[in-house]
Amino acid sequence: MNIAELPSTDDILADAVAWASAAAPYLAAAFPVVLALGLWWAIRRAHLVRAALADRVTMEVVPTSTFDPGEGEMSRWARQLGRVRHSAQGVPARGSAARLRYSAEDGKMRCYLEGPTTAAAVLAMPGFAEVEVRAHRAQTDIQPVRFPASREGAK
Repeated sequence: MNIAELPSTDDILADAVAWASAAAPYLAAAFPVVLALGLWWAIRRAHLVRAALADRVTMEVVPTSTFDPGEGEMSRWARQLGRVRHSAQGVPARGSAARLRYSAEDGKMRCYLEGPTTAAAVLAMPGFAEVEVRAHRAQTDIQPVRFPASREGAK
């Protein structure tokens, strides 16, 4: 193909105008439908986020006095927290996020792990050997997972 066979700018512009004038009625009819679907999707998404944020579970993370995690434990716990979002199926990221909250109550610093109710089992799993995870306040029906210490020589 040589340069003489290429369409000119005027031909391209004329084809674009012809296409736009032929498609205009269809685009005008489709625009309200697309707008309504977009509005419905935004409202549905906002409702899912609002419902997920209203129904969250809080776990208190209590370390021992000798707590000193290694790099392997930190990365394992980070992967565990990454699973929280997957357990909140269908909820947008804003409503399914795990959040760490720190507060000082009565002169003691406390760490809380908060997430969607559907992820309560994942949040209750201990991520470190020397950390206890407790259900906080009204969430007494969720019991933390504890693994018994293995005894040497026990079969």
